[in-house]
Amino acid sequence: MRGPNGEDLPDAILFACGQNAVRSPMAEGIMRHLYGRYVFVDSVGVRAGELDPFVIVVLEELGIDLTRHKPRSFDELEDTSFDLIVSLTPEAQHKAVDLTRTMAADVEYWPTHDPTLAQGSREQRLEAYREVRDTLMQRIKDKFGWRPAPSG
Repeated sequence: MRGPNGEDLPDAILFACGQNAVRSPMAEGIMRHLYGRYVFVDSVGVRAGELDPFVIVVLEELGIDLTRHKPRSFDELEDTSFDLIVSLTPEAQHKAVDLTRTMAADVEYWPTHDPTLAQGSREQRLEAYREVRDTLMQRIKDKFGWRPAPSG
C-alpha cells in the first residue's frame, strides 16, 4: 500500500501492549491520524484494561479523539490478518511472537516507557504521557517515511 506521499505502508497494522489502555491506543490513534485512509489500524493488549484518561487528554492536544476506544485483548481479535504487529511491551512481544507462529506477519518490538509510573503533579504526569506520545509519533513517522502533504 502506498501512502499520500508514496510511503510504503502495510495494509493492516496492529499495535500491542499490556492492557490496551495507554501505549497501544496512543500508537493506534497516531497511526490512524497520519495514515487512517490508507491502512487498517487496530490495537490490543495482553489483557484488556481501562483506557487511561491522560491518554485522551494528550491525544486531544493533537486533535486526535480516542474517547470511543474500548480496550481489548489479543483473545478478542476478530481478524488476525495483519501485515505488521508492533509490540510496545515485553509481554506483548511474547504474545505477538506466539500469534505469528500461525500467521504470516512481521513483528517489531518498540520498547516504550510506561508513563503511568510517573510521579508528581498532574502536569508532571501529563508530561510523561506527552513524552510517550511524541516518541510514538516520531517512531511511526520514521518507520513509514512520513512527510507533510505538499501545500498548495
